[in-house]
Amino acid sequence: MKIGFCMFLWTTNVTGKHSRLLKDIKATGYDGVEIPIFEGTPEDYTRLGEMLDRIGLERTAVTAMGDPSMNLIAPDAATRRRGVAYMKWAIDCAAALGANRLSGPVHSTLGAFTGVGPTSAEKKRSVASQRAIGDHAGNKGVTIGLEALNRFECYLLNTMADLSAHVDEIGHPNIKAMYDTFHANIEEQDPISAYTRHVKNICHIHISENDRGVPGRGNIPWKKTFAAIRQSGYDDWLTIEAFGRGLKDLAAATKVWRDFAESPEAVYREGYVHIRQHWKKAARNR
Repeated sequence: MKIGFCMFLWTTNVTGKHSRLLKDIKATGYDGVEIPIFEGTPEDYTRLGEMLDRIGLERTAVTAMGDPSMNLIAPDAATRRRGVAYMKWAIDCAAALGANRLSGPVHSTLGAFTGVGPTSAEKKRSVASQRAIGDHAGNKGVTIGLEALNRFECYLLNTMADLSAHVDEIGHPNIKAMYDTFHANIEEQDPISAYTRHVKNICHIHISENDRGVPGRGNIPWKKTFAAIRQSGYDDWLTIEAFGRGLKDLAAATKVWRDFAESPEAVYREGYVHIRQHWKKAARNR
């Protein structure tokens, strides 16, 4: 198992100016960080990867698509092609970074709604888009972790059952699912079962408190969650995702109107201890 921390808490563009922070994240005990990919070139991410290597941090990557002009499930073929092109660029950046995992709600436009649920035509278009993306990801050695989001952020895929069924229909080895405790807490009647029933498709896990703050201070059933993860045999990234008000656009997209912790340091330092202690307890209870 590896413990990671998503840089969304501070930025959507990690650069050399974050080196002191990254060194402290490493000193706290983290194995790696999750790097947002929203701008730049593969060459930029090559340089960032080299800096992370010097610090001693491994990495995964995350992105999202908020522009309706590149919606992967749109009826217009040109719109879908722009979405596929965006994802190919993001995959190239992730590969240059040295990340073999690129996750997020990269199945449809974040925050865009039609007023009704997903249609069979949208699901069919999604399958075609994801297969094209998967082919490029496979060539670059990157696995895509599609994320089910709560109903207030997207409408295509809200539950792990819907997401897992969609991954099965896509049927591509480089298109998998990720599990996020925050979204599961909202959408699933049984968040633990939602994980265990679909673990065969899960390639990445976000550890996120119900209020997006410090893991362990809210009402996520952490003891049962970690026990289920450990008993399932999952032995990959457990990455903390938390949000703050520092980035206006990101705060608006994630509906963050208040601070959820006294400081960012409290989130990643206390969060690390939270994961480490629960993982050890889960081992003793197996």
